[in-house]
Amino acid sequence: MATHQAAVFLAAFNLGLLWLLMAAPLGRRTIRVSRLVHERPEEVWNVTRPAGNQTAWHPNVISVTPVDGKPDLVEFAYRHLDRYGQPARRTMIVDRTAMTATGSFSCDLRVIGDSTLDPSFWEGYRESRKVERTPLGSRVTFVQTDNYRGLAFYLFRRMALARELASLRDHIEERPSSSLLHFEHPAWQTVLVIVSTLMLWPFFGLTATGLMMSVFLTLVILLHELGHMVAYRAFGHPSARMIFVPLLGGVAIGGRPYNSHFEIATCALMGAGFSALLVPILVAAHQSVAGIPHPVGMDGPALVFLVILGAFNLLNLLPTYRFDGGQVLRQVFEGQRALAITSFIVTGVILWVGWRIGLQAPMLIGGLAIFILLSMIRTKSVKPREALLPMNASERLMTGFGYYAALAMHAYAVIYACDRLFL
Repeated sequence: MATHQAAVFLAAFNLGLLWLLMAAPLGRRTIRVSRLVHERPEEVWNVTRPAGNQTAWHPNVISVTPVDGKPDLVEFAYRHLDRYGQPARRTMIVDRTAMTATGSFSCDLRVIGDSTLDPSFWEGYRESRKVERTPLGSRVTFVQTDNYRGLAFYLFRRMALARELASLRDHIEERPSSSLLHFEHPAWQTVLVIVSTLMLWPFFGLTATGLMMSVFLTLVILLHELGHMVAYRAFGHPSARMIFVPLLGGVAIGGRPYNSHFEIATCALMGAGFSALLVPILVAAHQSVAGIPHPVGMDGPALVFLVILGAFNLLNLLPTYRFDGGQVLRQVFEGQRALAITSFIVTGVILWVGWRIGLQAPMLIGGLAIFILLSMIRTKSVKPREALLPMNASERLMTGFGYYAALAMHAYAVIYACDRLFL
């Protein structure tokens, strides 16, 4: 596959996959997960019901407290933290509880209070739990219904629900649970990194050079996400982690919600900012060995890595809604006019870099079209319960100059490497 054809196909595939995962209007969907448990329904219901002993088996619940004077309300405290570093709390109302003569139990619940999210987030959410008698014990069924935009959150909910039921079964049947089954386990993520590298290989050509470029791109993605994780840890996120998605790249996840607009901007900027620190080091190292006798073939890989590092982060700084560049600029500029002007300038700079390294007009126009399509992919925003702390003037200035520095460093990396690769 020719290089430009591979680039177009990969860009189109990623664009469609991004839309499917982040913005596809799935509408109202129901997730239903069932498991067989070798125990009487009465015993299973005692730990499954809303006010039961869920702390003994649920992977995230750390306390269950009935609300005084309101027997139909239950407050849950979770392991994941709110913006202040305290356990997130959620109040649920039991709309219906039923018990049949055949020994089946069920209840319906919905969320009416959340210490982290605005109540509007839970408007369409409904949950039900059911325990039915079977010849070998009980069948436990958890059902969640909600409105979904994007397949990613739907799949996340399904995996979380399956994990809950697996933990319940392990607890009741007194079996040791294994974290190896969790999608975020380092072993699975390592496998996904290798799979992604091999899936990218054909796009660069099934040669040793193509494999090198695929490995370099994967390494650049890992460095980029490492920058996000460093920022999360600096802001006090206790469990920052990374999830690798083949072909799409990685996603760094913090350990709690954001507390301020400055935190959002800094954590988004540090992906490209961390990699920008490597640019002068790589350029200086390349220039230092220029006068030292060495094999000519050693220059190529170093410059190719510099091109991939610069191009990946430069594109990530584009002011699109879901990219880091868009996240940063939306925090820095409050007015839509200033945001629009800056977005046009940044887009123009990146297009100029493409022209400067010799890209033809059709490729630049195609890239601009992809950028416009990316800008049109909008996801449902998650509104926090309380407004985030605003940025002051000094924070805006620091973030703005940091964005400019990252943009300039990666633009220089691409130009420097291409000038020497394509002499």
